[in-house]
Amino acid sequence: MPAEIERKFLVRDDSWRQQAGPGNPYRQGYFGGTRRASIRVRISGDEGRLNIKSMTLGVERQEYEYPVPVDEAREMLDTLCERPFVEKVRYEVPVGDHVWEVDVFEGDNAGLVVAEVELNDPDEGFEMPAWAGEEVSHDPKYYNINLVKHPYRAWK
Repeated sequence: MPAEIERKFLVRDDSWRQQAGPGNPYRQGYFGGTRRASIRVRISGDEGRLNIKSMTLGVERQEYEYPVPVDEAREMLDTLCERPFVEKVRYEVPVGDHVWEVDVFEGDNAGLVVAEVELNDPDEGFEMPAWAGEEVSHDPKYYNINLVKHPYRAWK
């Protein structure tokens, strides 16, 4: 069974940008979610991906991901997905033995910056960068599917 194991943190400052590669813009939309899984389509560059992820709280969740022709992904976004879309720029930042992903959100979630590190095991150690702040792995309001329903701009 495919699994995703990741830890998610808020970002304290912009010092991560010194080691970051170029950003990759993402636009993703969610189909009507269920209590058991979220289903999304995402476009990055000229790639489309369909993703199904269990709604389990925590650092370990089931995840399935498949390539989709980008034209079909655009059509799904335009005709089938809930609004607003989740728009962000993702940066890869090497830290120790891992590559962290820093997501800088745009649109209705502008101002939110979150970093994730993917692991092979829930107990795997990793180097914590100074720019990583509070862990939010267990807080569902930071899940992308919830950012559609309750965008960051409405939190304040």
